Amino acid sequence: MTVILGIDPGSRITGYGIIKTEAQKNTYLASGCIKVNKHHSGQHLKQIFAGLTEIITTYQPVEVSIEQIFMHRNPNSAIKLGEARGVAIVAAAIHCLPITEYSARQIKQSVVGFGAAKKEQVQHMVKYLLNLSGVPQADAADALAVALCHAHSRLSFKQLTTRKRIKRGRLR
Repeated sequence: MTVILGIDPGSRITGYGIIKTEAQKNTYLASGCIKVNKHHSGQHLKQIFAGLTEIITTYQPVEVSIEQIFMHRNPNSAIKLGEARGVAIVAAAIHCLPITEYSARQIKQSVVGFGAAKKEQVQHMVKYLLNLSGVPQADAADALAVALCHAHSRLSFKQLTTRKRIKRGRLR
């Protein structure tokens, strides 16, 4: 059993999603958003850090996955997003958790099957894949999608390495 924390970093809203993966079954544990006050003198970054630290302490994930930064039209927005993402990475690194990064296209491809899927499609598939009773809020759904992408990637990698060992006659 592996507990994965998925993070969708944002300068105003950082989504988080926590799933448990066992064999080929993914189970929802928690999700939500860390909403920060207006940007002034780094306090918003401190709020993101404190929120993620509390989540890590509470749910004890063993792996973290995070969405890679993408280029915005507005350079200031990209900088603010990068700061939030950096704080999220530091929160995970302080707890010695391995961090894996995925592009938005990889995440959507993994969860929806189409790299240019819309937010509503991601929300719907997250609801379906995790057997949720309702559609999660957009930022939380994105974070759950990041965690699901990581779970799918881990499974694919594990199957690939198992096939190689079988081929070489070293199944363990």
